[in-house]
Amino acid sequence: MSYRKRTAALASAAALAGSVVLMAAPAARAEVVDVKYQCKTPIGDKSALSPIDIKGVKSGSGYKITMSWQKGVSSSPVDLGKGSMEPSAVIQLGGAEKGTLKVTGAANQAVVPANTPIKINDLSGTYTPKESGKVTFTAGVLTIIALGTTTTCTPTNSPGPSLSLDVTAAGGSADDTQNESGSGDSLPQTGPEDSAIALGTLGGTVLLVGAAGSLWVTRRRRRSAG
Repeated sequence: MSYRKRTAALASAAALAGSVVLMAAPAARAEVVDVKYQCKTPIGDKSALSPIDIKGVKSGSGYKITMSWQKGVSSSPVDLGKGSMEPSAVIQLGGAEKGTLKVTGAANQAVVPANTPIKINDLSGTYTPKESGKVTFTAGVLTIIALGTTTTCTPTNSPGPSLSLDVTAAGGSADDTQNESGSGDSLPQTGPEDSAIALGTLGGTVLLVGAAGSLWVTRRRRRSAG
């Protein structure tokens, strides 16, 4: 094999090794989940079904978690004026960490007509991992405060998680993450030379150099024998 061909092969292997390491990086998994709410209102019990979407975006040492409703829930016998309704909710944490996360949002920006489903604005909160591993986020109780009254809507259909995140607790090391996951896909990262991509690339290059060297030696032996 010529020098140029060996160099091109090495570069290809290095790129492939790097891409494999990147594909092994932790990722979030989200899906829209139908949640059936039973709401206790000042005028009696009501029920509603709404698809719930929960998203997580990395922010500093934690995540900004946003909860969205695709359909309205409950209703009011009278118009709700602009800014008169304040929603909040809790998200149930599961998996590596148990507990709840409170999410809040802005009051209604437009009048909510009487006897129509109340559209909830996106609610958000900050989640900072205390444990390392896979954490799930599931819709919990929704609370609506309006005109001096409180309405609580509780999920009754045992909805599944709307979001799953692979997280590392604050102060945790890459070694801790590797132990939690139970696999060796995560490599220690201490600097540019020791990054996962650099190590993966180096591994692929060394393997290919060994194969190329073996091939070159074999060809030399054949030529000598001829």
